[in-house]
Amino acid sequence: MTIRTILVDDESLAIQGLKLRLEAHEDVEIVETCSNGREAIRAIKTHKPDLVFLDIQMPGFDGFSVVQGLMEVEPPLFIFCTAYSDHAIRAFEAQAVDYLMKPVEEGRLADALDRVRQRLSERRQVQEAEKLREVLAEVAPDAMTEFDSGDEDAPAANRFEKLINIKDRGQIFRVDVDSIERIDAAGDYMCIYTADNSLILRETMKDLEKRLDPRNFQRVHRSTIVNLSQVRQVKPHTNGECFLVLESGAQVKVSRSYRDVVARFVH
Repeated sequence: MTIRTILVDDESLAIQGLKLRLEAHEDVEIVETCSNGREAIRAIKTHKPDLVFLDIQMPGFDGFSVVQGLMEVEPPLFIFCTAYSDHAIRAFEAQAVDYLMKPVEEGRLADALDRVRQRLSERRQVQEAEKLREVLAEVAPDAMTEFDSGDEDAPAANRFEKLINIKDRGQIFRVDVDSIERIDAAGDYMCIYTADNSLILRETMKDLEKRLDPRNFQRVHRSTIVNLSQVRQVKPHTNGECFLVLESGAQVKVSRSYRDVVARFVH
């Protein structure tokens, strides 16, 4: 899998330095370099790259203006490269894969490219599945039923988040989804609990549920989602309710409306 890449920076030395570091990664193909935001938007629309390394502070259109200028097309993945650390929160809010400080360290670059490879692999698997559905719908519509029913046992896991960026207390926390123990709703805010931390995410429960794999994350109460892999014990309670005891020792009440979730643990 070749990663078609565009480099955008108003400093030619920065582009040359990044080119040299990228030579160590044989699957990265640099298809264009740009010295400002306007050039970048034109090049991205023309070449449709997989990845863009994007400087933030440039004359005219800055890096964020480039991202905004691509709203009407399917955007590539972005890695922001900058000499300034104070744009990190805004960069992750723009769904950047990573935020690298200049001069770019080889180890950090390698980690960022690994995340790019994972994202591209997931994206392409979803696209291939959609193409197959289109072909089946046209040439063998009866097979669509079998195809879709086969997905029910493994609901396109690649669609779901593996890392969630959470802005809390002026910082960006990159949380491994598997480490999340439970999620409690408080209006339009979600309280995300891991074994050693609790964070606040501004998002509705409905939207957050769409980002989580339902095979692992299930609602057990009107305002609570639990990571089923963290459940260690089921404790019956009155009126058909019960408590789930989690890995950390925390107990979560399961309301009667969601008691079918408990059936996964009781045979």
